[in-house]
Amino acid sequence: MILSLLAAGFSLLLLGTILPLLIRREDTPVRTASLTATLLGSALLTGAALPVLFHATTVTATLWQMLPGIDFTIVLDRLSALFLLILGVVGIADAVYSFGYVEHCNRPTRRNLLVSQMNLFILSMGMVILAGTTVQFLVFWEMMAIASLFLVLYDVEDEGVGRAGLFYAVMSQVSTVFLFIGFILLYSETGTFALVPAAPVASPAAIAAFLCLFVGFSVKAGIVPFHKWLPYAHPASPSNISALMSGVMLKVAVYGLVRAVLDIFTLDFAIGAVILLFGTASAILGIIYAYKETDIKCLLANHSIENIGIIFSGIGLAVIFTDLGMPALSTLSLLAALFHSFNHALFKSLLFMTAGSVVAATHTRNVEEMGGLVHRMPLTAGLFCTGAVAIAAFPPLNGFVSELMLFESFFFGLQAVDPLAKVLLISTLSLLSLTGALTAACFVKVFGIAFLAHPRSASAAEAEEPCSPMLLGPAILAGLCIVAGVGSFQIFSALGYDLPLPDMLVVGTLMAATLAVVFLAMTRNAPKTRVSETWGCGILSQNSRMEFTETGYAEPVVTIFSPIYRKEKKIEKTWLDPDRAIVAGARIEISLIKFFEEYLYLPIARGALAVSSRVQRFHAGTLDTYMLYTFVIIVVLVLGLGWFI
Repeated sequence: MILSLLAAGFSLLLLGTILPLLIRREDTPVRTASLTATLLGSALLTGAALPVLFHATTVTATLWQMLPGIDFTIVLDRLSALFLLILGVVGIADAVYSFGYVEHCNRPTRRNLLVSQMNLFILSMGMVILAGTTVQFLVFWEMMAIASLFLVLYDVEDEGVGRAGLFYAVMSQVSTVFLFIGFILLYSETGTFALVPAAPVASPAAIAAFLCLFVGFSVKAGIVPFHKWLPYAHPASPSNISALMSGVMLKVAVYGLVRAVLDIFTLDFAIGAVILLFGTASAILGIIYAYKETDIKCLLANHSIENIGIIFSGIGLAVIFTDLGMPALSTLSLLAALFHSFNHALFKSLLFMTAGSVVAATHTRNVEEMGGLVHRMPLTAGLFCTGAVAIAAFPPLNGFVSELMLFESFFFGLQAVDPLAKVLLISTLSLLSLTGALTAACFVKVFGIAFLAHPRSASAAEAEEPCSPMLLGPAILAGLCIVAGVGSFQIFSALGYDLPLPDMLVVGTLMAATLAVVFLAMTRNAPKTRVSETWGCGILSQNSRMEFTETGYAEPVVTIFSPIYRKEKKIEKTWLDPDRAIVAGARIEISLIKFFEEYLYLPIARGALAVSSRVQRFHAGTLDTYMLYTFVIIVVLVLGLGWFI
């Protein structure tokens, strides 16, 4: 039954990929049929994942033997079922949203390609999650990267999109190379391409294999310092694709890391501390960079870096507690990371979809040019507010529960670890606490500047609510954010976990009742409403230029974190006299230094260019010489593989 659901789901996704390519007409019915296949295919994958998740069964099927020792095997266990559920749920909401959104996209001649590649993207992510061998994993991982690259380049004529695509392509290949090396090392340890425990687990080759896999998955997940592609790729993509990339693709990388941690390697305290420190650094730097952003999609991309950091912190804690012999805390930490993965997929996809509706209505991604949208787009504002409350971890929504589980792991762990581990936990806990506070402040800023007060541009003043599908898709995710938060205790009980969690159904009911009582008391005893003009400091004509701006709101935090927000000042002067004694004019430009780009990526790129220029000297222009080079490289590769294998 489950295999039939999987087969039908992937067949529909394949049909949704092929159909818009075969029928070349740029008609809406073609795209509607393709997106219907996306919707049904995602629903079937969700239906296959749920029974495996709740009944803790494992479904395995070998479908094809590609080569001796290399099988095409599907493995659906509880872990892969969770991530397949994430894919299915977000896929359903994204397909519904895309019925309306795709017709608003620029470049009408590419809309068929957009829905086709969207289906291929979902299909490839599902196959990565179900891969039973390392060869399958790499093949579909690369297919996922290529499909998403086409989607990032959808508006390739626009300024900056080509650069974003280049960045994304390079980082995707870096990720694949590290995974390839890691899997080769893993094969040298286990003698099989199946994802089985490495033996011996403490050997240098096994540790090297894990570190290669950790880098490969971290690049795709957007962990600092491998995160630079995220703030480029997400804003460049259409918003329905940004929702899929942030909501699901980053989780596929998380799935790979969790699979390696749980099923392949036995890791020690040091490796756990490395994962925890990378996660904490990503969480704090992600939110600090997000706070300064005025581009709403770039801001959400930086929040993805922050939330993936929180997830990695939970995984690192699980490894540490396992090494310290505390299985209950290890389980709590891992469940916190997995539940936050699910929650982040819901509220981040919701935020990207509503942001896409706002951008489509106002024709700008700059928050400074919005304002007053709550009057023009009240439903979209309500949905965005739900996502903002969830990501800011306010009760009783889902983000609060998963972060509460993570903080419980820290607090309980502090009572039982040695002084060295206690220092590590206290340091990372304090930074993650700061992350939560800054996230709340950041979304107060975004919602206040974009949706409240007066419109700051003509397009914002004329914005209108999007069509029904563009409201229904985010509404599905908003409802699930509430259900996953309020029903979290019941969900974990149904899964068989007895966790130290409050019953959020009771908490939510009490909060709703309190709010209702306060509302009734205020409305019944409220004095008669008096409408008057806001005092404008003596200025008679008040307009949107007098409102609090995003830059002004962020300035105190920018001042506090000025050592991180490193600025670059450029002064250009023109002179009236040849001796440069009298200034005719000047132009000053202050911009933030992109630290990792300036001091990590560009030096590597310059080094690669220097090596390339030296290699270029060997280009003799003769066929015989090139054949000699090829022969030597093949011999080196064969010898190298023979040494590994």
